[in-house]
Amino acid sequence: MELQTQSQEVDAPTTITIKGILGLLMSNTDAKENGKRVISLGIGDPTAYSCFHASNAAQEGVVEALRSAKFNGYAPTAGLPQTREAIAEYLSRDLPYQLAAESVYVTAGCTQAIEIALSVLARPGANILLPRPCFPIYGLCASFRNIEVRYFDLHPEKGWEVDLDAVADLADHNTVAMVIINPGNPCGNIAETAKRLGIVVIADEVYGHLAFGANPFVPMGIFGSIAPVLTLGSLSKRWLVPGWRLGWLVINDPDGSLMSPKFVERIKKYCDICGGPATFIQAAVPDIVEQTQEVFFRKTINILKQTSDICYQKIEDINGITCPTKPKGAMAFMVKLNLSVMKDISDDIDFCFKLAKEESVIILPGIAVGLKNWIRITFAVDVPALEEAMERLKSFCERHSY
Repeated sequence: MELQTQSQEVDAPTTITIKGILGLLMSNTDAKENGKRVISLGIGDPTAYSCFHASNAAQEGVVEALRSAKFNGYAPTAGLPQTREAIAEYLSRDLPYQLAAESVYVTAGCTQAIEIALSVLARPGANILLPRPCFPIYGLCASFRNIEVRYFDLHPEKGWEVDLDAVADLADHNTVAMVIINPGNPCGNIAETAKRLGIVVIADEVYGHLAFGANPFVPMGIFGSIAPVLTLGSLSKRWLVPGWRLGWLVINDPDGSLMSPKFVERIKKYCDICGGPATFIQAAVPDIVEQTQEVFFRKTINILKQTSDICYQKIEDINGITCPTKPKGAMAFMVKLNLSVMKDISDDIDFCFKLAKEESVIILPGIAVGLKNWIRITFAVDVPALEEAMERLKSFCERHSY
């Protein structure tokens, strides 16, 4: 796996996956030698910690569906009708229009939704615009579909705002879509830019509603009447069940500019090829989205706000790393390395591998998401483990600083 690169901001290599890098880092830990348990701040799977667990409604819904013995067979490849209807109703709560169940396609997690979106948009010579930083699966899927990837920058000092001028400069007649990650900065200006360029917006909202700053979560689908939006999401993060692999691709297109019979047929055929999540998990979705209590969501948000605050405060006291923007949502954030004050660290990859070996702390190097000499820290961790990991990170930086 080739990870080395010279530029400060880079195109994430299409051979990189987060799990692949984290596996290499894990194999580089030396817990027996240093006597420290491994703490991972690298992957967004909060289920490793007891403070994050599925809601009772979710668990009971799945158990009831399984015990009914009604959902042991194949589901329609686009998803069970009641599942599509429940997801449409759930997402429509935040929209100025009602989504039809037919606009929802149930997928095996958000990753499969990404694969379907890029596959149905692919054509000879096509290119897609991706933000930097970005989930590397987009670049990987694009390379498999022979879609050229063009990266536009986000402004870290402005809360990771989209650089719309860069988007316009990158696009041409072969551009098929731009991707935004939300919670972030969805706005009418993005939709207006997409409309002017004649492209689709792919809104990755797998962290939808996990916002705890001053601004509430705003779904990109609100602007679907300006430019068509493909909304990708899942139960994984908000309901804390990533292993259930229940996601969706939703066409937000109230004006019907994208919903041509040909486009819909391509999605249906691709769903026929790749299948979807387990039928009994699908069958539980109506109960999951309708019966999960608000107190469950509030608890998750409160924990994430607490742990993100801890991270941010600890980083302010660590020489060699800085966080330009306080986290306001999701489960991870980007931190910039100042290599000029580090005596024997060459780049973010070197930093993360030495940290894993010396301190048994796993952090994702920024190159994995397109930003060299940054690191990505996940804060969906219980407080004691997080505080211990941050203290080890501080010790590491002190040891390697001038």
